[in-house]
Amino acid sequence: MKKLTTEKIINKLLTDRLVRLATVKESHYWFFYLYMNHYVTVETAMFQREMFSLTEDTKNKMMVVVAFRGSAKSTIMGLSYPLWAIMGKLEKKYVLLISQTQAKAQTMLQSIKSELEKNQLLKGDLGPFKEEPNQWGSQTLVLTKFNARIATASVEQSVRGTRHNQYRPDLIVVDDIEDLQSVKTKEGRDKSFNWLMGEVLPAGDMNTVVVVIGNLLHQDSVIKRLEAKINDNKIRGGVYKAYPLINEDGVVLWPSRYPTYESIEDLKNTYDAVTFNREFMLKILPAEDQVVREEWLQYYDSLPPDNYRYEKMGVDLAISTKTTADYTAAVSARVYGYDKDMKIYILPNLINKRMEFPEAIENIKLSSSVIGGGKPIEILVEEVAYQSAFTQQLKSDGYPSKGVKIGGYDKLSRLSMTTYLIKSGRILFPKNGAEELISQMVGFGIEKHDDLVDAFTLLINEIILDKRRPASFGIWEHNKEYYGMR
Repeated sequence: MKKLTTEKIINKLLTDRLVRLATVKESHYWFFYLYMNHYVTVETAMFQREMFSLTEDTKNKMMVVVAFRGSAKSTIMGLSYPLWAIMGKLEKKYVLLISQTQAKAQTMLQSIKSELEKNQLLKGDLGPFKEEPNQWGSQTLVLTKFNARIATASVEQSVRGTRHNQYRPDLIVVDDIEDLQSVKTKEGRDKSFNWLMGEVLPAGDMNTVVVVIGNLLHQDSVIKRLEAKINDNKIRGGVYKAYPLINEDGVVLWPSRYPTYESIEDLKNTYDAVTFNREFMLKILPAEDQVVREEWLQYYDSLPPDNYRYEKMGVDLAISTKTTADYTAAVSARVYGYDKDMKIYILPNLINKRMEFPEAIENIKLSSSVIGGGKPIEILVEEVAYQSAFTQQLKSDGYPSKGVKIGGYDKLSRLSMTTYLIKSGRILFPKNGAEELISQMVGFGIEKHDDLVDAFTLLINEIILDKRRPASFGIWEHNKEYYGMR
């Protein structure tokens, strides 16, 4: 059989309605190319074809897609996909469009409504799309012919229990539910993530497909958390895709739109360096005043078998369970080696909880014994006011403890003193179990709480000052003014 050229295929699809209908039912790509070709100004890129393939693969139950600004991700996943999902082979009945604000969600719906009202080829092939009283507005559209609804929602809005006739949402498109302000604090990031996982996902059922699109704004953002869950196979049918304008091999992903070096340079000159790297290269950039940067951190898979010396625990105490109170925090470490070979391995046994005095005592004692394999490890407690009573109680209970006076340096300075060891890989972190500590360190000065950071700096600076070999750790001269005060 003679192979048809692309031109002949397109001509056949444009002139033969039955062939066209059969094709667009099966293929989201051809649905878009035929009915949304007014969005096509240059040749479709391979990464965009991959997006279409993702939507056509019925095994995908959650698709998390990040792509550079102007990549057409919202057009493909937020405009074309909902229409094809209803009119094509998926036969979805209730599409829910979610964005950070109701205004943004309504803009998504308005784009869909415009296609239904003005797209003559789409109306002629798959219409009519009759406007129903009270069912065709700024927050909802009902496509009677397909017994389907498209509705909108915004962040923090309750969507659990919502239905269209007997159907729960079977396609949920989540587009840009975070911004630079909302990701600044862990509290804000938790709020968005918990709402997505606890409110949005339960709104669907076993056959619901969820699409999350956006940009990379923070290492602990909703998108990065979803990526981690997908990589750990904790999300059924999950797939994560990231499309920077220029990939790691230096290849431009959309060569028909940016065909030359000059076109890339012109784009760069349109934006400042931070915006270009974040929006087009998908790089998560630290704030200028960030004390500890994510890329400095080095991790370990397992503890080394040789040169073990001792373990210690640093405790930052806050005896209150009020919601406005600080947390009692404890960070432990195992120390290996001497001199320039000395390394500190942060252990995953963190404590970060609001507790009254008796509960705090019991939790610290239990953690000390568990880490020491039945023999309690030394507990370092900041010696301020009532906290000396905490140290004395531990001692009277048979647990080695020591009150530590912090001195005149503030929290920022104390954390800064540890960065030399972090960058050089002499402090290492577990791959799992220290996420809260790392989040507070990387977001220091922005995050609402920094109790684990306080416990960490107390612990590290006491290890450095260990009388057994203080100066040989290689940073005495580096921070001699600070340690001279001690």
